This record gives sequence, structure tokens and C-alpha cells, in this order.
Amino acid sequence: MSDTPNQSISTQTVAGYLDALNSGAPTPGGGAVAGTNGATAAAIAGMVVHFTLGKKKYAEFESENQSRLARLTDAQSKFLSLADDDATGYGTLNTLWSLPESDPARQSGWDDAVAGAIAPPTSMLALCVEVLNIVNELTGTTNRMLRSDLEIAAITGKAAAHSAACSIRINIPLLPEGAQLKVTASMDDMLAEVDQLHNSIAKACR
Repeated sequence: MSDTPNQSISTQTVAGYLDALNSGAPTPGGGAVAGTNGATAAAIAGMVVHFTLGKKKYAEFESENQSRLARLTDAQSKFLSLADDDATGYGTLNTLWSLPESDPARQSGWDDAVAGAIAPPTSMLALCVEVLNIVNELTGTTNRMLRSDLEIAAITGKAAAHSAACSIRINIPLLPEGAQLKVTASMDDMLAEVDQLHNSIAKACR
């Protein structure tokens, strides 16, 4: 199968994905960047766990680390799926945006389309919080020789979170005023937690 802009990110080669990103097609775009960054953060954290499992020095953490690895592997897959969902949500909203405001199809589908565009990056942001919490736990239960990789996971996870927030923020003005405040507050709370976790991980890894 050839790599195309509309192909699922999970089935593309790295080079194919980057070529699609560096093209005139509307997707993949910012949501894909957030998703692939999140998946990368989960994957490299998982690598650290793989290099720790089975080591006598960390035997007391074996069960917890196995559970964390399973959660990271699941998050890695979810990030890629959410990246595809983001592209779908963008496409739906963009289609309605091109219609006149008086068009019945736009009026009837607008609220759902806006919600559909905001939901995937919001889920990505929440997943970033989960992944960074796991990485923070790993700083005390995994091979210290790989602490630079955990810091890279924290940096990449933070980038994913703030990238997802950009995709949320751009669509907030399309929401009703009351919903705008709620979505903004939730986003800001998660970003603050992400930044705090990143700082904690970086300190533990140095």
C-alpha cells in the first residue's frame, strides 16, 4: 500500500507520513503531530521498561512495571487512533465551514462538528497527562542508565500536550460562550499538570 495523505497514520511509513505532512493536503496536520508525539513518548518510555523487566535489581517493581508497560503500549495505539479521529473531525467541520451559514446542513450539523473537532485533541491531552504520570513513576522503578530516555519521553509528551492544546484552542471560539469557559478551564488545568509532571521528571532524571 502506498503512503497517501488520507491513509491511517498507523499504517504509514515514517517517511510517508512526513511527506504527507509536508504537502498541500489539509491532513495530516497539527493533530497528527500531537498524536505521533504522544505515541513516541509512550513508546520510548516503554523501551525503558523493557530494559528493566527481569533485572534482579528492580525485581520488587516487576509487577508494577509490567502494568505500566501495558498501559504505555495501549496509549501508544490510542494516540495514533486519535490522530486519525482528529483528521476526520477536521474534515467534517471544514466541509460545513465551506457552506453558507444559512444552509440547513450547516445549521443542523454545526454543533456536533465543532464538538467532533475538539474531542480528539482533548482526549490526546488527557492521555498525555496519563502517560507523563506513568513516566514520573518510572523514574524511581527503572534502570537509571536509561534516565535520559525517560526525560526525552517527558519532553516529547509535553510537546504532544501543548500541540493538542493548540488544536483545542483554535476551535474554542466556535463553541457557545458557557462551553468556551468550561473547555478552556479544563484545558488549562491539564496543561498545568503536564508542565508540573515534566519538571518533576526532568529533575529526577538529572
